Amino acid sequence: MTMMTSRNPLIRTGLFSGGIVLVILSPVVGAIPGPGGVFVFAAGLALVLQNSHRAKKHFATAKRRWPKLGHYADMGLRRQSAARRRARDKAARGAERTTTQDAR
Repeated sequence: MTMMTSRNPLIRTGLFSGGIVLVILSPVVGAIPGPGGVFVFAAGLALVLQNSHRAKKHFATAKRRWPKLGHYADMGLRRQSAARRRARDKAARGAERTTTQDAR
């Protein structure tokens, strides 16, 4: 799902508010047996990150500070930029391996 910058502000505010409600409700749903709270929190976080520039900036700062946790968040949110980054890193590792083998 791609984020559209020209989306109606009323719709964007509604989705952001819905995300906040889901994040707040996740501990309540988490009290019920099963993994439901995790999925509710993830859905709420995705809505908040897709509809708030400020939340995205905080998320990017947290990813720089804790890159391993950021990697898992990117996988959960299915971010296209993360997929491109993984493919680029994989290609770089493959090229690095071939140059070290050629040097032998």
